[in-house]
Amino acid sequence: MDAQLSERHAGNWAWGDGLATMTESGRVLDCWFPTPRLGRVPGTRDRYLAPKALSDEAHEDARRGVRLTPILVESDLDAPIASAEDAYLRLHLLSHRLVRPHAQNLDGLFARLPINAWTDLGPMDPEEITDRLPVMRRSGVQVYAIDRFPRLLDYVVPEHVRIADSGRVRLGAYLSPGTVVMHEGFVNFNAGTLGPSIIEGRISQGVVIGAHTDIGGGASIMGMVASDSDQRVLVGERSLIGANAGIGIALGDDCVVEAGLYVTAGTKVRLAASGEAVKAGTLSGVANLLFRRNSLTGAVEVFSRDG
Repeated sequence: MDAQLSERHAGNWAWGDGLATMTESGRVLDCWFPTPRLGRVPGTRDRYLAPKALSDEAHEDARRGVRLTPILVESDLDAPIASAEDAYLRLHLLSHRLVRPHAQNLDGLFARLPINAWTDLGPMDPEEITDRLPVMRRSGVQVYAIDRFPRLLDYVVPEHVRIADSGRVRLGAYLSPGTVVMHEGFVNFNAGTLGPSIIEGRISQGVVIGAHTDIGGGASIMGMVASDSDQRVLVGERSLIGANAGIGIALGDDCVVEAGLYVTAGTKVRLAASGEAVKAGTLSGVANLLFRRNSLTGAVEVFSRDG
């Protein structure tokens, strides 16, 4: 695992020219940043002049009751999130692979992200759906979700990544080149992969997967309950979590969890070498382990393995 993964550096800043979707009352629903950047806004911008590509997209959409407006956002990544547009910039930084999971402050994310009705044209206020439904139906506008987080591919298309079902990966996922997310795979925000991986199971919020690690079909990795939690579940390189298995502890490099076995921090496991019974949490992050269930006794056993 990268030793710098969870470190924050003083004076982290980022900025971006964005296109915000606003309600008629001026409330920001979302913001798209085509090319976010690290650092401070260059020069001074007492009078904001939006890039032409964004200013050309400014318009009102009466079907959804919104208007699209170019904006400039600058964020102190060590400070709590201050606004919806700040939240969207930080999610874009993750999905553009400019900032790795846990390397910026996401305190206040849920409080700042509005709950939107997501349509095939973009977000709208969910309280407006009933009144606007006749117009939407005539125009062919469809609502596919009501949630805080949008789909990744509606905002960012990571290079050299395959995603079989766009609804299974949220904006804010960090997907390294060579990652494959299969149809039943899922990747939440502030989570993802640090190298080529095959994801057929669930990567929850805050979980980071090392290179060449596979998450089997139906497998699940427990994440953090809150975005500001300091608990981390990391999985090392070249590891395998078998189909329908799951973990609530960190795994080191070159580990295997047998298919169908769920290992949490409190799971009692027997060390094959000594016969001692310990809680699985004491093995969190240890490399070269095989977790399996004894088919005769039902006991969870742990063996050392090579490569």
